[in-house]
Amino acid sequence: MKNKNIRIATVGGGPAALFMFKRLLNLDSKDIDITIFEKKEQFGAGMPYSRDGANEEHITNVSANEIPHIVTPIKEWVKTISSDILDLFSIESERFNEYKVLPRLFFGYYLSGQFDLLHDLAKEKGINVTLKTGSEVTDITDNPDTLEVNVEVNGSEMYTFDKVIICTGHNWPKRHEGKVPGYYGSPYPPSKLKRNFNHTVGIKGASLTAIDAIRTMARHNGTFITNDAGELTFQASEDSPDFKVIMHTRHGFLPAVRFHLEDPHLKSNSLLTEEELSAHRKENGGFLSLDYIFKKNFKEQFKDKDPDFYFKIKDMVVEEFVASMMELREELDPFQLLRAEYIQAEKSIKRRESVYWKEMLAILSFALNYPAKYLSAEDTLRLQKTLLPLISLVIAFIPQTSCRELLALHAAGRLELEAVGNQSDEQVDEQKGGVTVSYTTDSNETKSSHYKTYVDCIGQPHLNYEDFPFRSLLENKTISSAAIRFKCSIVGEKQMQDIPERVEKHADGYRLKVSGIAINDNFQVTDSYGAYNERIFIMAVPYIGGYNPDYSGLDFCEEASGRIGQWLSYELL
Repeated sequence: MKNKNIRIATVGGGPAALFMFKRLLNLDSKDIDITIFEKKEQFGAGMPYSRDGANEEHITNVSANEIPHIVTPIKEWVKTISSDILDLFSIESERFNEYKVLPRLFFGYYLSGQFDLLHDLAKEKGINVTLKTGSEVTDITDNPDTLEVNVEVNGSEMYTFDKVIICTGHNWPKRHEGKVPGYYGSPYPPSKLKRNFNHTVGIKGASLTAIDAIRTMARHNGTFITNDAGELTFQASEDSPDFKVIMHTRHGFLPAVRFHLEDPHLKSNSLLTEEELSAHRKENGGFLSLDYIFKKNFKEQFKDKDPDFYFKIKDMVVEEFVASMMELREELDPFQLLRAEYIQAEKSIKRRESVYWKEMLAILSFALNYPAKYLSAEDTLRLQKTLLPLISLVIAFIPQTSCRELLALHAAGRLELEAVGNQSDEQVDEQKGGVTVSYTTDSNETKSSHYKTYVDCIGQPHLNYEDFPFRSLLENKTISSAAIRFKCSIVGEKQMQDIPERVEKHADGYRLKVSGIAINDNFQVTDSYGAYNERIFIMAVPYIGGYNPDYSGLDFCEEASGRIGQWLSYELL
């Protein structure tokens, strides 16, 4: 179908919209009108790379050479920007090192600059682009009769489009914050943590989100000093002599440290092709086998690169591999392991040699992300229980500077980590404020601690179907909740008895409910019958986590926007 002036809108103007903008311009069609709605004032940066998600102390966990191409590489862009921006971040354009991580706010300037270049390119191509700031999309309504989509902005303004791409990015629902003193539902914006905490602060989680919070609080309650031996130390301020942070995680693990990536874009030509995946599914009742993809996209990748490692793992199933990799983490003190991984990562970066099994795990996660919806429910449960927890630890990629600060705080007695297990309890005190955390240790000892200040830092949560923000799409059943079929009805029936809140029975068998909404391979929303919507696409990762479990940041934006762009190119033929 070919229409004049196909009206396309992106809901959100952050990194996802930036990559989508690039794809729309690559369609090389003057027959489109593009509107980009952004509720803030800055395009391109989004929450993580603006003041909404970063202070000066916050850094990326990827280096400049690992950023997918947009318009100009960062190493070229730094030569074109004003000295005021460079001086603000103590960066010299002549000595810029693309293998180092970047201040997140500086990276936000880069993304905004790329957005401006794309806007200029649109003008050169004669493509009409409307940019609307201060414009929060409050509802979306699909109109199958007219083949149009209505977009409500700021609760009252109405716009009509032919295609809408939801790119809303991060979202932390506020449930207790603002109502309970001392409770923070997330550490963002980080400016709210720029204050004295002369007491022990409780933190839920040990993700990069937790490290963001710790870096901010440490700077406003003490000072980092490099001693004569070249080691980083921490000294609490006179105003905060009792400042301390205790992180709480299920198993007492810290994420792994960033190392050199041989393939900075987490892709490999030796991975299974889409044709091979499709052929496998046809032979397997329409399902993708976790064991098959683990064998082909992970284990067999080591045959030539690391034969010794391949010999060690070649006969392992997923559960055995994860147990083997977790063994060391379970045996060592988390900060002792952090120091060891820091030393290993330093050598990796200095020599530009990968820690290959960790890199391949990141590649496996990225490759598994898109066909994950075709796993059976049995394999999905295995993935959630074993492989995803390991992946979340290994591919967090803590930057070296963050690692040094964590070690300095721990050495100063200002940072600890508690393993609270799967059955910990959090009691929010709505009157007096704060949170009481209770749990049972491995030795069957009951522990309980009250925190005057408590920050939820588990990272971006996978949000449920019911949390979807555009109510008309819910009420009109334009979208549906994500669910995955059981391959075996006997297993499905048993799981329905064991976890009834997660399993539902349908005419075609049992299904496992997973987070978010259902989508197809082109990121189009689908209804309860599995029919895709030709007008509405979604790249908002918090709402599609059930079908797309990997959050690979800009790599995700690059891949998802490419798939949407390819589908749209067929529309314009």
